[in-house]
Amino acid sequence: METPASGTLYVVATPIGNLEDISQRAIRILGEVDLIACEDTRQTLKLLQRYGISKPLISYHEHNERARAGELLQELTVGKSVAIVSDAGTPLIADPGFRLVEQARAQGITVSPVPGPSALVAALSASGLPTDSFLFHGFFPAKQGQRRKLLEELKTLEATLVFYEAPHRILETLQDIAETLGPRRVVLARELTKIHEEFLSGTPEELRAAFEKRPMVKGEFTVMIAKSEAAPADETPLDAAVEKLIQAGVPRMEAFKTVARQRGLSKREVYKKLNER
Repeated sequence: METPASGTLYVVATPIGNLEDISQRAIRILGEVDLIACEDTRQTLKLLQRYGISKPLISYHEHNERARAGELLQELTVGKSVAIVSDAGTPLIADPGFRLVEQARAQGITVSPVPGPSALVAALSASGLPTDSFLFHGFFPAKQGQRRKLLEELKTLEATLVFYEAPHRILETLQDIAETLGPRRVVLARELTKIHEEFLSGTPEELRAAFEKRPMVKGEFTVMIAKSEAAPADETPLDAAVEKLIQAGVPRMEAFKTVARQRGLSKREVYKKLNER
C-alpha cells in the first residue's frame, strides 16, 4: 500500500482586533484545511462564523502544546492539512506554535506561512520611533526583579525595544523603566485596530502619571522604548581621568581598568599612553 504524502502545516495570521484585517488567502486556506489548531476554540469560532467557514477545531495552547504537537503531527503525516492560528495576530510571535513548527520541519513536513496582522509590526509602524533597528522581547517578565534585570541588560542597546505587557502590570512596568533606563521616550499602543485604539507618548513617569488618573486600564499593551543614544566622547585627558578616580579612592590599577573600559581601550594601552607622556 502506498504511503500518502504528508500534508501541509499553515501558519495563519488572524486579525488583532478588526476582523476586516484578515487576508483573502487566509480565508481561503482556513476554508480548505482539514483541521484548525487554535489557542481558544471559542475565539477562533467567532472569526470563522464571520466568514462562513465550518471546520473541525482543536485547542492548541501553552498548557497542552507538548501533547497536541504529537497529535497534529500524526494528522499531517497521513496527508491531512492543518492550519495553526492564535487568538490574535501571527502564531509563534509571543504565542504558541514553535514546538509544532520545529517538529514538522524536522520531519520534512511542508510549513507554509500565511502572513498578516501582528501587533508588533502594527505598533512600530505608527509609533514614530526609529524602526531601522529594533529588538522584540515578547512579554515582560511578571516579577519586578526579572524585569529590571532584563532592562539593565538591554540598557545600552542602540535599537528600539519592543515588549508586550498586560494592563494590570503596566504601571509598575513603567516605574521599572523609569528607574532603570531614565527619561527615555516611550510609546504605548493599546487596543490596536479596535474602536478605542490609542497611542500615548512620553517619558515613563509622564505615562504612569496619566494612567494613574484613569479609573481603569484595559487592553493589552505594546510597549516601545526609544533606543539608547551613544554617549558623547569623553575628552578628558587620560591622566586626568585616571587621577580623578584615584582621588575618589579607586585603587590605581582599578582606575586604569575603568578608564580603559570607558574609552574602549585595553588596560595595557592606557598604561602605555600615560607612560609615553
